[in-house]
Amino acid sequence: MLIQWYPGHMHKASKEIKHVLPDIDLLIEILDARIPYSSQNPMLAALRGDKPTIRVLSKTDLADPDITRQWQQHMEREQAVKTLAVTTLQPEKIKQIIDLCGKMLPEKSEANKVIRTMIMGIPNVGKSTIINILAGRTIAKTGNEPAVTKQQQRINLKNNIVLSDTPGVLWPNVENRNSGYRLAVTGAIKDTAFQHDDIAQFALEYLLKAYPAQLQTRYQLESLPGEASALLQAIGKKRGCLKAGGHVELDKAAKLFLTELRAGTLGQISLETPEMIEAEMVELAAIREEKAARKAARRRR
Repeated sequence: MLIQWYPGHMHKASKEIKHVLPDIDLLIEILDARIPYSSQNPMLAALRGDKPTIRVLSKTDLADPDITRQWQQHMEREQAVKTLAVTTLQPEKIKQIIDLCGKMLPEKSEANKVIRTMIMGIPNVGKSTIINILAGRTIAKTGNEPAVTKQQQRINLKNNIVLSDTPGVLWPNVENRNSGYRLAVTGAIKDTAFQHDDIAQFALEYLLKAYPAQLQTRYQLESLPGEASALLQAIGKKRGCLKAGGHVELDKAAKLFLTELRAGTLGQISLETPEMIEAEMVELAAIREEKAARKAARRRR
């Protein structure tokens, strides 16, 4: 899925991150607990190496707790990676990040040396709120719209920890098509970058398989249609999203559904599991091989 929304400050921030990353001791990556893989920045994965990393799964109040635990176990298999599952309504738990920084770099902590950290996260994942809690004061501007933070800043925390903040950075091309859709479903991408009914039907197709009871309860449907398009029609009729002639206004129905999904009104829902992502990576590898083979064939002509 090609993301059509990539503000200039994001391109600038990506260049700045690459420039300062070698001087950083530890990374703090804020992820959306509903989409822990899709909300990871692939640029960071490529540049990180074995640098100690804390992955903070935010918005856990919106995510399926069992799947969140699966993701924590999966991620902590990586070298030098620790995870913390939080919500922005848990300030004391968020403050554990500071202690965790010291535990992951004991040689610096015990010697009372400065630990240089960088905090990263996609737009609208709660990064600014977490920074303000860590700092104990309002430093980062918060908001419900993606891309509120525009520039980097350095923040002195306690215990000799210096935190470099970065804007919420997306990337211009999401290679895994499903990840692009999930980013849109959760609100990481501005709504002007996609068609609401397309994104809503992607989410509904998954929810029909993974969370049918939540759908049936929320929209008071006697039975669930087998197709996402028919389900969106049914939701629209139930909620009065009608236009002249009694036809469902799909865009209005899709917006209503996405708003409720993002707010957690349907319950605690995760949109991807480690097992799903492993299968998608196999599929993506096959697509890459096919593209490489076609490219090589064109060169031989």
